[in-house]
Amino acid sequence: MPGDVQEFVSIVPWTIILQICNLLLIVLILKKFLFKPVMNMLAARQAEVDGIYADADKAKDEANKLKETYDERMAQARSEADMLVKNATATAQRRSDEIVESAKDEAAHLRKKAEDDIEQQRRKAFSEVKTQLADMAVDIAEKMVGREFSVSDQDQLVEDFLKNAGDGK
Repeated sequence: MPGDVQEFVSIVPWTIILQICNLLLIVLILKKFLFKPVMNMLAARQAEVDGIYADADKAKDEANKLKETYDERMAQARSEADMLVKNATATAQRRSDEIVESAKDEAAHLRKKAEDDIEQQRRKAFSEVKTQLADMAVDIAEKMVGREFSVSDQDQLVEDFLKNAGDGK
């Protein structure tokens, strides 16, 4: 029995060399068939993830460019809208000024026409009054003098009467 214990604890150099060879063989086999495919698969996954990130960055850049283009177009649209509003306002103001000017011209024309009508009516009324006064003066004069007056006498009497009536006022 003491010999069995010794064999159990004893170190056999060939066994250690074979175990080291087995271990190296297993490591080489694992490296060849397990680590390289796993590493290749991990590299492929890493490349795929990198590609996804690159695509995402590219899409983000394109989105930023599109946003800048959109912002530029919106700014242009706003400036065009502002310009249209200014033009419309200016056109409306010009049209308003034209309408006001036209109304002023029309009012001045109507006022002038009314003044002319009033003057014409005044002259007509004055002429009628003059005629009536002449007739009345002739009637009074005929009654007073007892004779008839000629047309020139009537006109002279009316003129004298009007001159004297104008001085009395």
